[in-house]
Amino acid sequence: MHKLQVDILGLSTSPHTNGAYALILYEVEGKRKLPIIIGGFEAQAIALKLENIKPPRPFTHDLFKQIADAFDLHVNEVFIDELHNETFYAKVICEMGGVVHEIDARPSDAIAIAVRFSAPIFVSEEIMNEAGIVEERQKEGEEEQVSAEEVVENQAEAEPVKKESLAAELNRKLEEAINSEDYEEAARIRDELSRLKQSGESQE
Repeated sequence: MHKLQVDILGLSTSPHTNGAYALILYEVEGKRKLPIIIGGFEAQAIALKLENIKPPRPFTHDLFKQIADAFDLHVNEVFIDELHNETFYAKVICEMGGVVHEIDARPSDAIAIAVRFSAPIFVSEEIMNEAGIVEERQKEGEEEQVSAEEVVENQAEAEPVKKESLAAELNRKLEEAINSEDYEEAARIRDELSRLKQSGESQE
């Protein structure tokens, strides 16, 4: 499985995220970005470390770091290696006493740990191909489109919409979200495109 190194671009949120954040990873040797929706607690844990702010009491990830240091356990890397039903999976690659261990983890927890160990973060090429997004310049004179959410909601009430037309509509909205750096919305539209694709494959 080919691995691509990524780094943290930042965290993004908007009023309709209900406390969730989009963690934006970018391809170190490429142009793609990978948004991953994470919870507020994990976002705070990552942000505090990135800003080198020490909380009054250690977070769970800080406690893990202290325990790991006490037992001479080193985190070599974090690898986001699976994507199933719009859910990402990761592994924390640790080494202790010359023995390497792979520990399953949520990407948010794995990355919160990685930043505390200054460990590199990797994503499988398959995941980046499937869920990565590339920024493109918005076309001049492009007409404003209705939101992807409205398209999906209205589809059940109006005449059936061809999947090709809906996919084109979603792709246009995806490009707009990327250009406006609304990565949470881009991740949501990306997942809607994925569901549309899976629906088409299941009917073939």
